[in-house]
This record gives sequence, structure tokens and C-alpha cells, in this order.
Amino acid sequence: MEKLLSHLAHLEIASPDVEASATFYAERFGMRIVDRVDGAVYLRAWGDYYEYSLVIVSGPEPALTRMAWRTASAEALEVAARRVQEAGIEGTWVQSGHRFGRAFEFTGPYGHPMRLVYELQRFTADETTRSIYPDRPEKRSQHAAAPRFLDHVTVATSDVRGMAQWYSDVLGFRIMAFTDLEEAPITVFSVITTNEKSHDLGIVLDTSDRPGRVNHIAFWVDTLEDLFRTADVLMEHGTDIEYGPSVHGIGEQNFLYFREPSGLRVELNSGGYRNYVPDWEANTWLPHQGSNNFFRNGEMPHSMTESFPPAEGHTATEEGASEEMKAALLNPYAQHGRG
Repeated sequence: MEKLLSHLAHLEIASPDVEASATFYAERFGMRIVDRVDGAVYLRAWGDYYEYSLVIVSGPEPALTRMAWRTASAEALEVAARRVQEAGIEGTWVQSGHRFGRAFEFTGPYGHPMRLVYELQRFTADETTRSIYPDRPEKRSQHAAAPRFLDHVTVATSDVRGMAQWYSDVLGFRIMAFTDLEEAPITVFSVITTNEKSHDLGIVLDTSDRPGRVNHIAFWVDTLEDLFRTADVLMEHGTDIEYGPSVHGIGEQNFLYFREPSGLRVELNSGGYRNYVPDWEANTWLPHQGSNNFFRNGEMPHSMTESFPPAEGHTATEEGASEEMKAALLNPYAQHGRG
């Protein structure tokens, strides 16, 4: 298949208090507000090449309302849209949006709103923000915790392998890894990518009846020291760290998790490997091999199983599943002769 998608371009999230969330991203996390349009707030990290990477809109609950992927070319946009429609998914062509051109929007088979777009307005720095380095979109932020750019999003689904395969077959994502439970061949996590990163889309198993949920959104800093500094700055200004800093086994990224005011989980990454193998075959990890914790010396807090919007049911993680979720998943495996 020809390369259809290039990378994750921006995310749109809902918050019950748009101003509180926007203030957090700008003042605590070091992003910059660049636009306010019809109640939506647009923000960018200092290294984002496009005008914005995060949009906050009003909603009753924290949620992912859109993930936007840039295609590899204008022609690839047409091909990708056709492939989605041939797979039985109806979509809508939008002729233009806020600082982007013609786009194809649809809801994926597992409930996640998608935007495919090629024409995106590049960020142009003014005299006060222009970097002395030609390849940088603007000067490095002076904020001690500022991320460089958007990294990935991890969503929840009723069928991890099914979702990974659909995005691979239809849109050309590379499937990079899976995590199965120790007790049974039940897949609870996968990472897939449009490029050489270990992932720009993560997928966790969800037993709720609400499709389209999100587990976290993620940004990037250059070094582990930057990540430590972010944890320090956030904690000193009243934001608790939910999990980390540590290192994931899958992807080998340094990580840090925290919550913004809506309750939505945010991850910060640095490090990680690059994989250029075109015919890569995904390995299946077991939790004891360090799928989540590279050093195999700590457990993920139970709060990490929460996805958004809130719903009855269970969500898995890179580490596997909670005891409650295992009990639900392993029946009938728990009974001899069944499963």
C-alpha cells in the first residue's frame, strides 16, 4: 500500500470548563494560546510546525472530540477517503476549517472521530518569536515545563486487535506491538504508527458500552531532564503526578502522567526508539516482560484504568488489566474445559 498518512496533526478535546483547561495548558504546562474562535481555544507547543496542535471545546465531560491526521499528499487524502468509504464507513467532506483546507471527516468503526487533512497552515513566527535556528518554527519556550510538540493519543476500544487491524488495512498504520494477559490470549493493548516512532496511536481494551473513549493525550520533550523538570514544576504549583517518571517497555519512552482540570489524563514523553523496518512484524508482550514498566519493579496505579468520558466497565493499560477486569474477561477461561 502507498503511504497514506504522515503524522498526527492536532487533537480536539472537550472540557466542562474550557477556560480552566486552557489556563492549565498555558500557565502550568507551557503551551501558548494562539486563537479563540466561537468558544474554542487553540493552543500550540513551541516546536509545533502548524498553527496549533490542541483545541479545547466546551462539553459536559472530558472527551476526545476529534483526532486529525495529516496525509502524505493531496492525492493520498483522496485515496484514504476512498478506502474509508470502501470499508463501509460514511464520511463528510469539509471544504475548509480553522487554518486547514479540504478535509475528510468520519467516525471510525470503534467510535473515534477522525479528520484526514493535507492542507494545514504552517506557523509563521513574528520578529519577537522567530528562532535564530532556521528549522525551528519559533524560539524555545521560556516556560520550565513546556513541551516541544504533540506526540500521540491513546484511545479505548472493545477490540484491540480488530481496531489495530482496521487502521492498518484501511489507512496503512504499522502495527508495532501488542500486550496480552498472562492468564489467557486476551489482547489488552496495542501500539500502531504512521511513521518511524514506536506509536502515534495507542489502543487499550475497554469493556464499557461507550464507544470512542480516550485514555490519554501525549506531548514530547527533548530529554529526560526536561521530563523531570516538568514533574518538578507541576508538583510545586499544585498538580499531582499520577504515574512516573519511569520508562515503558513497549516503545522505550520515558513517561510522566498527570491530569488537567477536566480530569483528562495527559502524558509527557521523551526518548524512545525509532523503527524503520518496512515489514516489521508486531511482537506480543506479556506484562511480566515489562510491557509497561521497563525495569519491572513497580505497579501502575489503579487510577490509570480510567478512560474518558467516564463509563461503567473497565479499561486496560500497557500493564495488563486490574483484578476486577481480569475477573470479567477470564470467564469462561476461569472454568476448566471452557475458553
